[in-house]
Formats: sequence, C-alpha cells, structure tokens
Amino acid sequence: MDADLPLVMAMTGASGAPIAVRLLNVLVASGRTVHLTISPSAVQVIREEMDLEVSLSRFEPSSLGVTNPDRVVYHHSSDFKAGIASGSFRTGGMVVAPCSMSTLASIAHGITTNLITRAADVHLKERRKLILIPRETPLSLVHLENMTAVTRAGAVVLPAMPGWYHRPKTIEDLVDFVVSRICDQLNIPNELMNRWG
Repeated sequence: MDADLPLVMAMTGASGAPIAVRLLNVLVASGRTVHLTISPSAVQVIREEMDLEVSLSRFEPSSLGVTNPDRVVYHHSSDFKAGIASGSFRTGGMVVAPCSMSTLASIAHGITTNLITRAADVHLKERRKLILIPRETPLSLVHLENMTAVTRAGAVVLPAMPGWYHRPKTIEDLVDFVVSRICDQLNIPNELMNRWG
C-alpha cells in the first residue's frame, strides 16, 4: 500500500463511535490524509455515545477532536460527485467504522444508495483494501452470510472485538486494541497496545 495515497473512512450508525473517532485521530496523526464521510445515523450515535455534536452540512474536523484539520477532506454522504465515488481516484484503502448491518448488507449486495456504499463498492471492484468494522451482537444468519459475501468479494471483516491479553485497564485500552488492529491492516505503524509475545 502506498503511504502517499489518501485513505477513505466512513462512519455509520452502529454502536462504536469511540472507535471511529479514535481511529480518525490516529490516522491523521500518522500523517495520512483522510477522506471522511459520515451517515446521518452515525451523527446520532456519536451524540449518544460521546456527547459530541457533528454537523453534516457544515462539518468541522475539530468536532471530532482532530487537531490537524488540513488532513481531513470531508464529503457529504449524498455527494456522488466526490472523488472517492470513482475508481479513477486512487486511495490506500477504506475503513467503515463502525459498520452497521444495513451498510454491510448494502456492500455485500452491491447496493450503492449513498457515498459510503458507493466508495466501498469502488474499493471492491478496484481490488483495494476495504475493512469493515461491525459492532453487533448476537449475529443472525443474515449478518453472517453478508459477512461471508463481503469476505469473498475481497473485504476484511474486522469485528470490534478487543482482546484481553494486553491486560486492559481502561475503556480507552479496549478501543486502542481495535484501532491498532485496523491500523495494522492499513500498514500504519502504531504502538497503541502491547502485542502478544
């Protein structure tokens, strides 16, 4: 993966907003440019889980704690004119964090009704890294079959399931475990957790 290429990140309406916000900040801190799109449902979850107010019409990276706003390029989730809607726009990969089961189902079946699912579809067709972070429990057979379908299509399903071998002491430790594993998939060096061995 080319470290000079921008990354694409989408936030959808599943629980797990702290993972998404932490990931965005870690990606920006690593020096990467992030093309960000956020679903309306994600805004509600961010408010409920983190007491943060995010405007989709006048998005400010600082609303998610980003201290280097020049590294974030925001696209409204209904903007199909955005570069990330086209395969000719080169990227170093895409992450959907958290990934709602509705978004997962759309990606699994090639349904592109918004910029999030269109960008994900582009990453699959261009054979680029696509990482989906579902956060749901229990999982139905429909969920599992959709995860199998996206995996067969080339995506990585990385559930928001923290490990315990690093002896977490805080919620932030659990969040960082998942964020670290996402960064590993993107080949972004990080020391967010104590690794096994």
